[in-house]
Amino acid sequence: MRTRTAGVWDRYGDWVIAAGVAAALLVTGLAGLRPVTATTTRLELLGLGLLTAGGLALAARRRAPVAVLAVTGLCAVGHQAAGFDVPVVAYLFAVYAAVRAGYRTVTVVASVVMLAALPVAALASGLHDTGQAFAQARGALEIAWLVAAGAAGEALRQAERRAEEAERTREETARRRADEERLRIARELHDSLTHQISVVKVQAEVAVHVARKRGEEVPDSLLAIQQAGREASRELRATLEALRDDDTAPPCGLDDVPDLVEGARAFGVDATLTIEGRRDDVPAAVDRTVYRIVQEALTNVARHADAGTASVRIDCRTDAVAIRVDDDGRATSATPAGVTAPGLGLLGMRERVTALGGRLRAGPRDGGGFTVHAELPLDRSS
Repeated sequence: MRTRTAGVWDRYGDWVIAAGVAAALLVTGLAGLRPVTATTTRLELLGLGLLTAGGLALAARRRAPVAVLAVTGLCAVGHQAAGFDVPVVAYLFAVYAAVRAGYRTVTVVASVVMLAALPVAALASGLHDTGQAFAQARGALEIAWLVAAGAAGEALRQAERRAEEAERTREETARRRADEERLRIARELHDSLTHQISVVKVQAEVAVHVARKRGEEVPDSLLAIQQAGREASRELRATLEALRDDDTAPPCGLDDVPDLVEGARAFGVDATLTIEGRRDDVPAAVDRTVYRIVQEALTNVARHADAGTASVRIDCRTDAVAIRVDDDGRATSATPAGVTAPGLGLLGMRERVTALGGRLRAGPRDGGGFTVHAELPLDRSS
């Protein structure tokens, strides 16, 4: 029931408020006017129309706050010039809506123009002939109401923004925890299953090799174990790769590595890229892993290495893809590897490479600088 009521209010609430303000302004204007007759002047009818229009314009204050601000301001000046000394209530609502929508500068400028135009319109209509003191007191009251309306709009805008930031923080925290849980599961699978499956696969292949070398007939069950070991190894590696990849991120690979190098240059690192060999037959998992390794290595170079130059070399051979990233940063042979690549960057790279049966070497070089070198095999059935 509450949801249905809220939906109805969201749809018609602005019109209800606008109609209420328009009715209040019209009643206030009529209270200071003689009964409407055939002798009512066109100027008086125009003033009543402007009072009504200024109130009804508030129905669009959420969709077009700046336009409503201008319309209500013009209507207020108009009905003042027509001789109706009615408070600018509609304009106050418009100020609140515009500030809440974030148009603070526009609102301030419009309000300054309003405060300058209203006394002129009132004097032109003959309303303010009672002395300068009354005009000053009335101006101070209008300023106070405008400040109050703007302050209310700004307070609600800040509250809504804090609520959005809090919601975004909660979503980011939940996403980070989910990522951490995926990585934990991947590490558990890697540590507990990869070794055992590799042992089964190697033992089966050794047994098949020995039997064939002796000229013996290989049992079908042993061949089945060998094939099952290979399939299990492939499936496990694919599962680990899927757990480590962010499902919301677009797939990236070798074709996207030049963008990473350009990004490193944007950080002030003179980065170069060399790709050799054919990359048409590189499996998708290896393709993604190459991108991730280069990405993490260049990120560490740009953020932590204090390097001036970096080189990325990718060699697509028939049996493996080799990646090498060198920099001339502050690392030396006496620097611990973890110091130049803080956090889980190296660990993540090592896990990705190991999941594909490859090797990773990362550490300072003699003479200074840091090197990341990885080899990813292409024949994943062996």
